[in-house]
Amino acid sequence: MRVPFGDLARQYETIRGPLDESIARVLQRGWFILGEELARFEREFAGYLGCRHVIGVGSGTEAIHLALVAAGVEPGDEVIAPANTCVPTAAAITAAGATLVLADVDPATFNLNPSALERAIGPRTRAIVPVHLYGQAADLDPIIQIAGRSRIAVIEDAAQAHGATYKGRKLGTIGDAGCFSFYPSKNLGAFGDAGAVVTNSDVLAGKLRQLRNYGEERRYYHKTKGINSRLDELQAAILTEKLSHLDTWNSRRRQIARFYDESIANPAVSKPVEATYGQHNYHLYVVRCARRDELQKHLAADGITALIHYPIPIHLQEAYSDLGKPPGSYPVSEQLAAEVLSLPIFPELTEAEAQHIANSANSFLVNN
Repeated sequence: MRVPFGDLARQYETIRGPLDESIARVLQRGWFILGEELARFEREFAGYLGCRHVIGVGSGTEAIHLALVAAGVEPGDEVIAPANTCVPTAAAITAAGATLVLADVDPATFNLNPSALERAIGPRTRAIVPVHLYGQAADLDPIIQIAGRSRIAVIEDAAQAHGATYKGRKLGTIGDAGCFSFYPSKNLGAFGDAGAVVTNSDVLAGKLRQLRNYGEERRYYHKTKGINSRLDELQAAILTEKLSHLDTWNSRRRQIARFYDESIANPAVSKPVEATYGQHNYHLYVVRCARRDELQKHLAADGITALIHYPIPIHLQEAYSDLGKPPGSYPVSEQLAAEVLSLPIFPELTEAEAQHIANSANSFLVNN
């Protein structure tokens, strides 16, 4: 049996009719930028999250970039992020002109460690970007308390956290702003790059709507220096249709995760831990294994595609060598990078495929 890591074609087949109708509606209207479809998606996603404002932008990376700028981050300011994250988090911070400062993560949740965060704060710290990695909430209460003591903005990286919660509240709505990616493989994915910033601040929302559209206050009148970062009408229509399925899809992901939790019983394979303070959306189901590369090859031999998220911490990436942080600087992040492996988990995964994955994981090293 061959099991892909993901299969967006299967998802499309489940909602082909409504999606095709949504796309046709946009094509027939002939309006493709900043129109009715975007307004509708922003309104409905805000209602789903329980927040005041959603501002659609071109990508999740640009969402973080623009949120930092709107929050007042300027060149020379420092922004703290976890060392264990995907490069786009760091890229957005540097795009805003800020100096990237890293902090290590909690070994249980893989998310920003509040104690490490506190040690990383300095006189130039202007913002913190906690990442809700793999769809699990960072522990936001202590992070927000630490930020509040120094009037530091908290910009949530919720790129993988659509529908996940922290103490009953949807992620992205708890800090000063939250940033979502709608990259096609996300729990809520477009048919290309797309993103959004969400906030309860009228002031931030106003700034963001200008920043995403060249700093334009009204047509041809530019109040500030912005960029072109607009979620287009086709993607907005697709996302509106998909939003109605998000909770069902997340529920199915959680069902598969529970199956893995109960069925994988190999002491060489450590399963993820769901924090008691939130509900994981299982964008990724990430195990740990001291012999990770061997496990990945073992699964591949059984026809299973498993991927590594992420193999190199930010400070060890060549692009960020200017941080001057050698190996050993963030030991938890470095150990995770050497041990993590993501198993296939997507709503259309069949029970037979999930069983095959569990069986393969359980057979690893049995005869070695």
